[in-house]
Amino acid sequence: MSTFPEYRPRRLRRTETLRRLVRETHVTVDDLILPLFVVPGRGVRRPVGSMPGVYQTSVDELLRDAEEAAKLGVPGVLLFGLPEHKDEVGSEAWNERGPVQEALRALKREIPELLAITDVCMCEYTSHGHCGVIRDGEVQNDETLELLAKEALSHARAGADIVAPSDMMDGRVAAIRRALDDEGFTHVPILSYAAKYASAFYGPFREAAESAPQFGDRRGYQMDPPNVEEALREVWLDIEEGADIIMVKPAQAYLDVIWRVKQETGYPVCAYHVSGEYSAILAAAERGWLDGARAMREVLTAIKRAGADMIITYWAREFARR
Repeated sequence: MSTFPEYRPRRLRRTETLRRLVRETHVTVDDLILPLFVVPGRGVRRPVGSMPGVYQTSVDELLRDAEEAAKLGVPGVLLFGLPEHKDEVGSEAWNERGPVQEALRALKREIPELLAITDVCMCEYTSHGHCGVIRDGEVQNDETLELLAKEALSHARAGADIVAPSDMMDGRVAAIRRALDDEGFTHVPILSYAAKYASAFYGPFREAAESAPQFGDRRGYQMDPPNVEEALREVWLDIEEGADIIMVKPAQAYLDVIWRVKQETGYPVCAYHVSGEYSAILAAAERGWLDGARAMREVLTAIKRAGADMIITYWAREFARR
């Protein structure tokens, strides 16, 4: 009798074809959303130093990137706007001629099949870099809700397919849902940044979006990284307020949270593979410490395996090309 068991798992690992046949988790381009940063002007394409392959672009240049993404099969883009002027309340966020609003109209005109998602927050638009109205050094939750609703409405009027509030103010999903419904935008879904952690991995994004806080930090309203049960409470609150899709951010460092949210809610789950997670892999690859493309695919697979139905990643076009 053989001293080995009859079942040898290695038999099905011997070739790539065999591995493909028994592979349990598949990441495809259909799972990915590409973030884009839009600025005023024309012919603008400024590289983001800490994020290789990522640019701040004017609407005309953004259309080039979006068209390439659509041709590669990427189903959607997530828009972040950088205004020409900032003020204390971020009033450019609902400017009908703002960069996001102009980009939405251009996308719906030129590439109508591409899903246009908009980030709804104040940090890119406020002079102080926080996600809401500031009084006595503190973000005022309830005063901010009206402004977020105005921004979401402005995006919907310009053609947004989905609005995605990322501010982490309590009650903002309900405020936005009510404002959208009252204006006849009952068909516009809300993708809620429901479990958004106060993470160290946002650094490169803050360069790209020019949104670093001018004082303090955002730990008073973003989630504490050690907490998981709190994330579930946040998620259920947003679902009860009308969220259609739930986001966990960051993704790579919070795979357990993605898993819990998917298993316990059954709702569509989006995970944001954030700037620091993306840039760290590329920086290591640049130094020859790891195979960047292989590492990126492995991380995206882990995020999908954890339960994400869709992944926001700066690597979406590169994944599709490969």
